[in-house]
Amino acid sequence: MTRRLLGKLRLQGKIAVVTAAGQGIGRAIAEAFVREGAVVYATDLNPALLDGIPRAKKRKLDVRSTKAVQAFAAKVGGIDILVNAAGFVHHGTVLDCSEADWDFSFDLNVKSMHRMIRAFLPAMLERASASGQAASIVNIASGAGSVRGIPNRYAYGATKAAVIGLTKAVAADFIKRGIRANAICPGTIQSPSLDGRIRDLAALTKMTEAAARQAFIDRQPMGRLGTAEEIAMLAVYLASDEASYTTGQIHLADGGFAL
Repeated sequence: MTRRLLGKLRLQGKIAVVTAAGQGIGRAIAEAFVREGAVVYATDLNPALLDGIPRAKKRKLDVRSTKAVQAFAAKVGGIDILVNAAGFVHHGTVLDCSEADWDFSFDLNVKSMHRMIRAFLPAMLERASASGQAASIVNIASGAGSVRGIPNRYAYGATKAAVIGLTKAVAADFIKRGIRANAICPGTIQSPSLDGRIRDLAALTKMTEAAARQAFIDRQPMGRLGTAEEIAMLAVYLASDEASYTTGQIHLADGGFAL
């Protein structure tokens, strides 16, 4: 059921851009934003994955291309909400991480957020100044990284720690100019990405996929995986005016994983 604030949809009248909206957390956020009344630009490198998101403006976007991001931002103009959800989970220790692996992980997980914020922020500042309403940036970080060290997540953990630093820096720089920036740190979330990691783990360890999945579940203090919809509800809060006094913070939704 859609929750309302003072009888209104929580994101009514707001314009949002969501990256990696084709599946997993990004898709759940885009769908939740639409339900809460936002005009949503749902983007993905593979536009076919965007099928089925009702009422969203579906756009192909390669967040690893500065030219593509800048062109997209110029077409969209001022927005109220930017959600950076694109990311990749590299598996392994420092000994398993080539320079190409490192560069790819940082380009997709961190520099893509830099590109998006750099391209959209000027118009966000103008829109926030004109409306008197703060704009919100929500970056998807992780419980892996600066929150907690996770085995075999060397490059991934480093990138997600960088996302937290990036988020805090943007929040500090623009706190007096109507921009809020926060990071969500999910625990292990059921998603197509996780399904792929489970298959890879099963192949690497010679265990069954069921056993590999149970290994992920067993490390969760709540005894279950999280859902993308649970992360999306936190994103709705951070994007809404309900979170108007919240910026520069990390928000754990990890089933107690960091305890």
